[in-house]
Amino acid sequence: MQKTTIGILGAGAWAMALANLATDNGHEVRIWSRGGKVSLSAVLQNADIILSAISMTGVSEIVSQIEFLPLSAKTIFVTATKGLDPQTTCTPSQIWQGAFPDHPVVVLSGPNLSAEIRQSLPAATVVASKNQKAAQLVQQVFSSSCFRVYTNPDPIGVELGGTLKNIMAIAAGVCDGLHLGTNAKAALVTRGLTEMVRIGQNWGAKRETFYGLSGLGDLLATCNSPLSRNYQVGYQMAGGKTLVEVLANLPGTAEGVNTCQVLIKRAQEHSIAIPITEQVYALLQGEVTPRQALEELMLRDIKPEYNC
Repeated sequence: MQKTTIGILGAGAWAMALANLATDNGHEVRIWSRGGKVSLSAVLQNADIILSAISMTGVSEIVSQIEFLPLSAKTIFVTATKGLDPQTTCTPSQIWQGAFPDHPVVVLSGPNLSAEIRQSLPAATVVASKNQKAAQLVQQVFSSSCFRVYTNPDPIGVELGGTLKNIMAIAAGVCDGLHLGTNAKAALVTRGLTEMVRIGQNWGAKRETFYGLSGLGDLLATCNSPLSRNYQVGYQMAGGKTLVEVLANLPGTAEGVNTCQVLIKRAQEHSIAIPITEQVYALLQGEVTPRQALEELMLRDIKPEYNC
């Protein structure tokens, strides 16, 4: 395919993994980070694709800076950030699309532990957009023999799958940290997926998206890997550490902590039942112990599995 110029925002593990994939495919990649020496305008000049892999807390600020830069009318925005904005409860793609309504926005999300991708271990991801051609271009840019990329027309569903599973990963870490066994873990992850679907449908996402790579796939990867920062939050808290202690020694950002707080706010506004998220929130706030959070879930009123 034709050589593409890509400006990548962020220089963390995930950003660098994506940068390497595009570079190996022969594309020109420029990287911007807050501590870097290259200016934002230089990195984004004549960029065909602007890919954001920064943490959620920095998205709104960087969007406001880019709004003042001259961009090509054909520039595609790709967001690989997983989280929710604390002020608006918007997803990253909603923020990007709101600021650049005339540009295609593509969501990239999947069961993608960056450490494994850097080792060229087999992986797959999803690129989702309302603009099919934009999604297909991004698909070609990042696809490789070790990294299979699928397209999807449901960006909000793909984005929420990657965002909401971080909360469930915290709960899964607690489950493993308390040594509760395989049965408990299976029940937790399954009910976690049900909760994710319920939230997603309220947001306008398609139910089936959550049973794909960016939903169930990412959920399984994150809830079962010690490489997951969110899993580590739950696992270490189950071992007796406080949230402050865990985060102080955690490399990178555990987006599930912020996402949990924002989701509680949205669920209250829209009357969404989120029992697992509520207990994770109570745990993170120091209101309950890990074992008390589990007991609260087990003692909920019995009910049918579906239509609840």
